[in-house]
Amino acid sequence: MHPVRKQRLYLVLFVVLFSSAAAGLVMYALRGNINLFFPPAEVAQGKAPVGQPIRVGGMVLDGSVQRSDESLAVAFTLTDYQANVPVVYEGILPDLFGEGQGAVASGVLDEQGVLRASEVLAKHDENYMPPEVAHALEQSGFDHKGNAK
Repeated sequence: MHPVRKQRLYLVLFVVLFSSAAAGLVMYALRGNINLFFPPAEVAQGKAPVGQPIRVGGMVLDGSVQRSDESLAVAFTLTDYQANVPVVYEGILPDLFGEGQGAVASGVLDEQGVLRASEVLAKHDENYMPPEVAHALEQSGFDHKGNAK
């Protein structure tokens, strides 16, 4: 093989290997940051992974909010009116969080089916609904008040 061709071959192989390694490292780094959205019906069906970060969105079930007297711990239930997911969160909830309101909780699902939330997001105003929650409710055949469509 001619020395110039051999040098070009080495250069091309180096570029391909370096690019593959860089792409692999980027994919590995992003793998841990992926947060998939699941409506409560899919969580109840066992489609949500246990022990991995997920987001669950729906309406906060009326009468489900229980606040601890000794800490910032709050337990509540998210529903899409087909299934319910219990959520436990320790921290300060958004001002707009309330029963009968749309919310998205990010956290890890445990073996008992309870979402251990690290973050809770509430809708912005009475007209806004997070897109994932609106889609999940639409798929379940209910509106944001729990009325069948």
